[in-house]
Amino acid sequence: MTVTLRYTEIPDLAEDVSSLREIRHHIHQHPELAFEELQTAAFVAEKLAEWGWGVTCGVGETGVVGTLKVGEGKRSIGLRADMDALPIVEQTGKPYASVTHGKMHACGHDGHTTMLLGAARHLARTQRFSGTIHLYFQPAEERSVPSGSQKMIANGLFTRFPCDAVFGAHNHPGVPLGTFLFRKGPFMAAGDKVTITIEGVGGHAARPHLTVDPVVVASSIVMALQTIVARNVDPAKPAVVTVGSLHAGTANNVISDLAKLELSVRSFSEDVGALLKRRITELVQAQASSYGAKAVVAYVQGHPVVVNSDAETEFAVQVARELVGEDSVVANMDLLMGSEDFAFMLQERPGSFFCIGNGAGEDACMVHNPNYDFNDANLPIGAAYWARLAERFLAQ
Repeated sequence: MTVTLRYTEIPDLAEDVSSLREIRHHIHQHPELAFEELQTAAFVAEKLAEWGWGVTCGVGETGVVGTLKVGEGKRSIGLRADMDALPIVEQTGKPYASVTHGKMHACGHDGHTTMLLGAARHLARTQRFSGTIHLYFQPAEERSVPSGSQKMIANGLFTRFPCDAVFGAHNHPGVPLGTFLFRKGPFMAAGDKVTITIEGVGGHAARPHLTVDPVVVASSIVMALQTIVARNVDPAKPAVVTVGSLHAGTANNVISDLAKLELSVRSFSEDVGALLKRRITELVQAQASSYGAKAVVAYVQGHPVVVNSDAETEFAVQVARELVGEDSVVANMDLLMGSEDFAFMLQERPGSFFCIGNGAGEDACMVHNPNYDFNDANLPIGAAYWARLAERFLAQ
């Protein structure tokens, strides 16, 4: 006798759509920054316990792990969602906008958390699998090292809550809603942070000849940095050097004695990463010296390259095709220059990180923008995908 297993379909989540929207809006209204996710973690833990999951709090400071074991299956799977927000003043004007000025879910982590919670409720309700599911609700993805995934791993994540494979996802504005995007091997860039402090000689704005103006030095450095990727890096190898912050002075009639720059540096290979570090340091020191100033360069190597394992990515692609159809699945998307601390989890376990389209057109605001908002229409799609992925991975 042949037994046909039934796996989750998107319509199976129809009765949960309204409550998932409420959950997402609640999390969106109460954003918390890296390692401050106490209220969010408590909310997640309460929901998981209510639905019958085993709950462990305080994993990696503010992380939460939900565990559900069904049947005698020996396999286990880990599914991860991030919970932290960004230090941005929200400008969406939505009725559920942030109630905390200067903090905002501008990257969709409220949606990521809600999709995984939706899967948690559905899986506990249906229990159509045999094995163990661990849900990793991670803090501090937006933070550089040590990030939330590093803290959870250091706190014994994969020894206390082991899995045979781990999967994570991120929404992707600019791509049609519900489109799944995958890539085997290197997928997202390594991301380093560089802080440059220019030490000059301050003085009166009317007597610049008696000073060493760090603003002029910093300006020269900003322009010179643009030549590194253009003239030092092999054009066939992707790299980015971005000056995201420049601060100096407090008054228009005062030449400051200090200027500070913060850089984001992205690459996909160790050799390019090493080249960028060397050239940034050399160039900054030379530019500062040429003006009679001093430069201190603090170079912090951050998240490594996100490298998806082939077998797990192929499996994730197949599940997506089953759920949404071939036309809504991109199996080999372009490299992404953004970085993700899920890379640390993929260094510990085989797995795959993928993206889900958040919508295209005029309303597709990019992430890390004060007008960004996660698309609620993705909630049942993402929840159904997570549930089906776990069911298929742990099929009897």
